[in-house]
Amino acid sequence: MNILEGIRLGLAVGIAKTITSLVKLLKLGAASVLPGEIAGRLHPQLLRLLSQQLTQGLILVVGTNGKTTTSLLLKDILVNNGYKIIHNSTGANLINGLVTCLITHSNLWGKLTADYAILEVDENVLPLALKQCNPTHILALNLFRDQLDRYGEVDSISYRWQNAIESLSKDTFIIVNGDDPTLCYLGQNLSQKVLFFGLNEPELYLEEIPHAVDSIYCPKCGTSLNYRGVYLSHLGDYDCPNCDFAKSKLSVNSQEWQQILIGVYNKYNTLAAGLVAETIGIKKEIINETITNFKAAFGRAEELTINDKKIRILLSKNPVGMNETIRAVNDIKKHNLSSTLLMVLNDRIPDGTDVSWIWDVDTEKLVEIGGNIVVSGDRVYDMALRLKYSVDTLDSAMNLIVEENLSQAVNKALELTPLNETLYIIPTYSAMLEVRKLLLGREIL
Repeated sequence: MNILEGIRLGLAVGIAKTITSLVKLLKLGAASVLPGEIAGRLHPQLLRLLSQQLTQGLILVVGTNGKTTTSLLLKDILVNNGYKIIHNSTGANLINGLVTCLITHSNLWGKLTADYAILEVDENVLPLALKQCNPTHILALNLFRDQLDRYGEVDSISYRWQNAIESLSKDTFIIVNGDDPTLCYLGQNLSQKVLFFGLNEPELYLEEIPHAVDSIYCPKCGTSLNYRGVYLSHLGDYDCPNCDFAKSKLSVNSQEWQQILIGVYNKYNTLAAGLVAETIGIKKEIINETITNFKAAFGRAEELTINDKKIRILLSKNPVGMNETIRAVNDIKKHNLSSTLLMVLNDRIPDGTDVSWIWDVDTEKLVEIGGNIVVSGDRVYDMALRLKYSVDTLDSAMNLIVEENLSQAVNKALELTPLNETLYIIPTYSAMLEVRKLLLGREIL
């Protein structure tokens, strides 16, 4: 870096830090995006200049579901092994958010002193990010339909990823979910160091392939895949009856691993973070200790206690995510008391403006158990209608309560929850932030 470029870098970083201070002083937000947006306009190569200062490497985490939880677990593992880590913990995963994160951890002249940066990256942003930075690891968790008004179908995203990754160093580790046919095929066609994680536990198979599946066709020839069983949506054990495409050999034995939090989806998150940590050389005992003591990120199976009542928030923003949340809640209800559920559906930009995806959710499995279901949010009546259509008998045990005002909905759900039970809240993204603000009296972003 020459002197002129160094001065330009320092100027952009200094302005970004000033903006951060002003935004926080005026209580306008957490300043997780705006500073990077403005700094990036002053110096378009900030992501490259900042990320190349990391002494050990850059880890990018991509996928539809699980980025925040997996990134946090991986960060905890590395910190417990003595590494100094940068992590975009606010979840701001567009280019401006990535730049803001790195600037936040630099000095006034844009100098970083960290071993690794773990950055969760939006699916559409990965190709743009790879034009500016050279990660040592890319972790691809899954690809599901999510906000079709923004992203399009999963095969188009995978195609863009492959084109972007192909030019990276052959020493780059690409860690992919082998249970996802689209990602498995992606990994099989890359020349980098590709490793696959996934499950080998047939006892966790679903009884049938869910309605909300995306990629049950061979990514090579288009034939319907032959599934021995599915663990989650289209993730499972498969092969193609028409060509030589089949699930790759996994680099982990899932039966030997514990898991964080609840749900099959968190077993995947655990394996993903653990495999990346192993490529870095971290010992299994440190990984397992971190798994045992892991605390959830905000809104991701996070547990709160309000007025002596236990609350668990389970972010659900697409059909697969909500189906797995329903599956986890139902499993818990079979063993623990839980009579009340709060569902909050919004249609803002962070959620996706098209909420028709709720009709792909297997809400029938939720209402058949019964209990109180309080619904709220910007699209409260859409959610209520979906639940009503899920009832197939007139004597359903479900007690549906529709409440437009979110504050009153939260109070009603808490009122209906006895002290010895847990209130489960299933919100979309912006709804999750609103609920947490109501419960804790403060915002996250």
